[in-house]
Order: sequence, then C-alpha cells, then structure tokens
Amino acid sequence: MARPLVADIDLDALRYNYCLARELAPHSLALAVIKADAYGHGSVACAAALESLPADVRPPAFAVACIEEAETLRQGQIETPIVLLEGIFEAAELARVEALDLWLAVHSEWQVSALLAHRPARPIPVWLKVDSGMHRLGFTPEEAVGVWQCLAGSPGCVTAVQLMSHFATADAVDAGYFRQQLACMQQLAKRLDAPLCLANSPATLAWPEAHQAWVRPGVMLYGSDPLEVPSDVTRRLKPVMTLRSEIIAMRDLKSGEAVGYAGRWRAPRPSRIAVVACGYGDGYDRHAVDGTPVLVAGQRATIAGKVSMDMLTVDVTDIPEADIGSEVVLWGRACNGGVLSVDTVARHCDTISYTLLTGVLPRVPRRYRGLGGETCL
Repeated sequence: MARPLVADIDLDALRYNYCLARELAPHSLALAVIKADAYGHGSVACAAALESLPADVRPPAFAVACIEEAETLRQGQIETPIVLLEGIFEAAELARVEALDLWLAVHSEWQVSALLAHRPARPIPVWLKVDSGMHRLGFTPEEAVGVWQCLAGSPGCVTAVQLMSHFATADAVDAGYFRQQLACMQQLAKRLDAPLCLANSPATLAWPEAHQAWVRPGVMLYGSDPLEVPSDVTRRLKPVMTLRSEIIAMRDLKSGEAVGYAGRWRAPRPSRIAVVACGYGDGYDRHAVDGTPVLVAGQRATIAGKVSMDMLTVDVTDIPEADIGSEVVLWGRACNGGVLSVDTVARHCDTISYTLLTGVLPRVPRRYRGLGGETCL
C-alpha cells in the first residue's frame, strides 16, 4: 500500500473559479495565470482543463513567469497563447519565443532593444510593463510613453501592444494607494489610447473599476481568497487542491506528557494523539503552531506539537471514532463535504496560501479529478 498522502486536484472547481472571474469582469478578457506549476497544482493538467472549456469561455491566453514554464506547456500539447510575465532574461531567448509562439512582456530598456534588433519572422505580441507604484519591474509612466511610441512604430517586430501594471494593495481594506495606481494607469492609457491589463485576483474580485481590457486572475483560480476581509464573492470560490492523508498510528497520553520535538505541546488532560503521514518534507509548513486546524474524519481537530519531516501529530481526544486509517484533510474538502480553507491554515502558519500551495513538494502525488475521470501523477 502506498503512503496515503495525496494532493487531490479538482479540475471542475478550477474551471468554475475561472468562469467566476469571467462573470465578475464580463467586458474583459481573462488571462489565466498558471505560473509556478499552476501554483503547485500542475500546469499542464490545469491548462488542459481550462483549454477544454467551450470556445466562447475558454482563456484567450495563459500567463507564466519564464520561458521554461512555457516550454513545459507546449510539450504538454497546450496550444493557447502564453504570455511571459517577466519577459526574456537574455536576448538569445527570443528565438525560443518565436519557436514557441509566445507573447512577450517587456519591462526594461535592454529587452526592448533586443526585441527590435532581433527582427522576428512575424511580429510578436507585446505587453508593456509600467511601474505604477509597486516598484519592482516596469518603466515609469513617463518612460512608458516613449517606449510605447517606439514599439507602436515597429510593426515588423511588434503587434498588439498592451499596457500592464501590478497593484501593490488591491487586497487591502485601505484603498488609497490602490486608487493612486489605478488613476495613474487610466491616465496613461487615455493618453496613449492603449488597452490595459491591471486586475490581479484581488482586483478582479473586489474592484470592478480595475476591470479594463484584460484581467489576470491567479490565486483565485485555485480557490484561495486573497482579500484581507472575505466577501460574499470570495465565499463563492471553490477549493481546487485538497491535501489529504490518513492516521497511521495512535498514542494515549497522560496529563502532562509531551509530544514531538522539544516537547512543545503537553497534554492538558488525558489525551489521544493521532500520527498523520504528512510533514515539512512534503511541503507542509513547519511553522504551524499548536492549534492549527485539520479535519479528521470530517471533524475539526488541531495540531499538537512541532511538525516533523514526514509526520505531524494531532489531538483527537474529542473525536472518539478517529483511528488508524481515518481520513485527515490538511486543507481542502473532506469526504463528508466539510471544508478547511488553505487561507485559514496559512494564517496559523503566519504565511499566505500562495506559499502553502506552491510549497507542496513533488513527492506528494497529484490526483486529478473532474472532467469525467480521475488520473494519478
């Protein structure tokens, strides 16, 4: 029998979440972000599931961080256009951009110069990255005017130029800085008569005024709520990944006895402890504190003691039916329908859902469900 830990990936939930993004921004094209191996869910399987949507609702393009991620998709027979969100990292990659038929973001002068000097066989669609306040990548709004004009004046090299920027605080309750960035980009787009791509997941969910020509949902596709305060809309998201395992051993402790490394947790009463096949060697966060929730046989229980490399321990004193072989959901949907949000787990680990989802390591098999079947990888 195989180790019971598995990441169940619900492809129907992924498709539902994408359609929710389209519903929220009905007048925008929705660029599906599947970088970082689709946030740990498996980029080829997720892209194929989205690509198989009906033609009138399927993504017009996917977005990845780098050319290696794009190559993985093309090798997986994904034909949809792919945007390189960080562009090229050296001029020599432009030949691969052409061969793979990719769309290209540019955020630095050297990238623009390399593209114009390359002289591609057919024009490459370009996304011009503007730094509207995130202060990571992109041209200043003042610089962007000249770059836009340069690109627009090179039809043999470039086509379909879009403006894009990234919000720093779209997830926050305080909307002041968000509105500054939005106004900056709206003014620039009006000046250049240019299409805009602004809305990340938080802005897609919460800020209709940011729904421009394009939106680019990312973490929301996988069922995670990126907002500081949940809303009626975010409560409609469906979890895509369920990290599921089983109890592999049981221990009875006397009051005062300790569990795990350094004896961090001590039984406040006679207690039953379940040992679960999952640890930081699988990507579960070692910083999970005592009290971090899990679902055991569909009921909420809590971690007791430090997470080990291959195991963690859970207090199941109040779940008498818990025994060896009982289902344990680290996050996601239990067999009885109960749900434990990855966002809730992340808060107990003093992190965000992005790190938990992308941190699930390759030794955890992904089991794909939906679209009429089940596949294990």
